[in-house]
Amino acid sequence: MFRRRADLPFDHDATAAFLPAMIAMMVFLATLALSGALVLDNLLERWNRDIKGTLTVQVVPDANNSTKDVEARIDKTIRILEETPGVIRARALSDAELSALIEPWLGSTDLIADLPLPHLIDVTISDTDPPDLVALSDRLKAEVKGASVDDHRIWLSRVIRLADGLELLARAIMALVGLAAAVAVVYATRAGLAIHRQSIEILHLVGARDSYIARQYAKRALWLGTQGAVIGFALASPVLIGLGAMAKSLQGGLLAEVSFGPAHWVVLGAVPVVAALLAMVAAFLTVLRTLSRML
Repeated sequence: MFRRRADLPFDHDATAAFLPAMIAMMVFLATLALSGALVLDNLLERWNRDIKGTLTVQVVPDANNSTKDVEARIDKTIRILEETPGVIRARALSDAELSALIEPWLGSTDLIADLPLPHLIDVTISDTDPPDLVALSDRLKAEVKGASVDDHRIWLSRVIRLADGLELLARAIMALVGLAAAVAVVYATRAGLAIHRQSIEILHLVGARDSYIARQYAKRALWLGTQGAVIGFALASPVLIGLGAMAKSLQGGLLAEVSFGPAHWVVLGAVPVVAALLAMVAAFLTVLRTLSRML
């Protein structure tokens, strides 16, 4: 479908190797940039889903307090939380659960067994009618020694701002890559027009219009662009799969769930299609504009 008979001698055109190579590199870079943006979206969506409707209250142990005193402070904290409007549930994490949370970051629990770790209380709050966190924090500080509220939304908002900046950077990279690809197509098309100038003049003498000649170049650019786009995407795919495997092998919980689903691969698969269409459109417009000035 892409390689119909052409009235121009494209088989001996030197741009046949240049254009696919350029498109391949551009698609490779654009695919990596887009995958980075998708990874950020995945992480933010998962964090927001896990953290939405929850907060953490920590009770810092005192070296002078006994275990019973600490347990009494924890019970009092839970009682205050349960009395607070907007709090659905409050549950103190066990030592095993706390160790499981810390182990991926600090290593074996044997190394942290003697550390004065704070006791954490997992609190579920209402999404529609959340509690007044400022008033809750002030009450806990006043009534329970060492108790404080950890609102995840504070650091999550900072992470979101950082992710938005990185996503904007990824989009800018994709835009620059697309611009560079368009410039490469324009350069290759103009070089082809200069090479086949005499053939183009003959076609004009027999009645060929500029739009007809432009379609010849557009079809060729679509074919060459498709070749380069497929190669670039084929090179990027194993890189993404390898990075995903490396992320899954990390222990820590932040990158363990970084993966691409079918919908993400469909979005990434649109990159070579867009690149091939961009090459076709750029070649068509370049030929029309150049011929209007050349002849």
